Amino acid sequence: MDIADLILVSVDDHVIEPADMFDDRLPAKFQDKAPKLVRRDDGTMAWRYEGRDMPNLAINAVAGRPPDEYGKEPTTIEELRPGCYDIHARVMDMNANGMLGSMCFPSFPRFCGQLFMETGTDRDQAAAMVRAYNDWHLDGWAGAYPERFIPLALPMLWDPEATAEEVRRVARKGCHAVTFTSNPHALGLPSLYTDHWDPFFQACADEGTVVCMHLGSSSTVPTTSPDAPIECIYSLSPINLIEAAADVVWSPLFRKFPSVKVALSEGGVGWVPYFTERIDYIYRHTKHWSGMDLGGGRTPSEVFNEHVLLCFIDDAVGVENRHHLNLDNIMWECDYPHSDSTWPHSPEAAMKYLDGLPDNEIDQITHLNAMRQFSYDPFARMERGAATVGALRAQAVDWDVSIRSTKHLRPAASEVSA
Repeated sequence: MDIADLILVSVDDHVIEPADMFDDRLPAKFQDKAPKLVRRDDGTMAWRYEGRDMPNLAINAVAGRPPDEYGKEPTTIEELRPGCYDIHARVMDMNANGMLGSMCFPSFPRFCGQLFMETGTDRDQAAAMVRAYNDWHLDGWAGAYPERFIPLALPMLWDPEATAEEVRRVARKGCHAVTFTSNPHALGLPSLYTDHWDPFFQACADEGTVVCMHLGSSSTVPTTSPDAPIECIYSLSPINLIEAAADVVWSPLFRKFPSVKVALSEGGVGWVPYFTERIDYIYRHTKHWSGMDLGGGRTPSEVFNEHVLLCFIDDAVGVENRHHLNLDNIMWECDYPHSDSTWPHSPEAAMKYLDGLPDNEIDQITHLNAMRQFSYDPFARMERGAATVGALRAQAVDWDVSIRSTKHLRPAASEVSA
């Protein structure tokens, strides 16, 4: 397949929320409680909620900056590429990248809305914030260009019944993905081995909603020692999702709710063949005395391959070993605007690994699997021929994607490496 003919849908990108996102989306009694994007006395900016400033304005939002500036987190909106927070600029950045579709994870509330669970005690207020966030995301962000975005909702982590209700509410608005923690226990919540989450998972089963567990959504960072370098920490970052993979296989989740799908977002795929081989080996040796029964004579690898969705940015080993995986569950991601994103050269980066595959397999990985799994149909609103890398890039020939330093825009008070 020629690069110009690719159709790319990313199932893991990120949005840096704009300052006006809560305007007119909250009940009147909570409007003055809304998170605010403020500029502090030292010139830096932060989201402020319940008297607490979020530590990072825009975690790792470094698209368009030179690599030697990646180690310093943006501290003002001026340091960000507009595509991070402006929906129209984002679409142009997508066009320049030849990318049709995108699913965007949250930033300042953290990956699964931990902020609203951890801050304050008024649960009615917290629930209103989550609903307002979801309405902004569904209507103001993804809804602005429904043919270009897969909508993604926040849960109410403190209440599985309320989360179930929210899953059903957003499903009526066309959203069939919810971001969730990769390890509830790490957040001080009941684990997946309990029945605590049953109402939530039942709603996901009923609505065809995918449970997305993003790397880092447990609010823990795997490392070997306090003095380990950043390279060590980054090397271990997929460990959170390998742990999640073990939990979802061995927990009763898929036995209770056989139609539920879990996506391990930003987890890669190259580790999976060994993981599934390992869990099958373990099960053969433990089921006789542990009492574990996966039901129906199924092996752990069969459970995993039926229910767990995967994605990759850059994964030659995973693509080479795709026949050891369920090809229906492998998807591609861009991870804009983070430092490991391949933007604005994603088609070229992807084709390094996809070149030589049959066209039908390329189509599965690059867009068809994402469309099916997330109930996303861009072609209901646009012609397929307008969705290719070549067609989209033709709409952005004058769009500036050059690398630009922003260090001169940083307030002096923020000149500390992240």
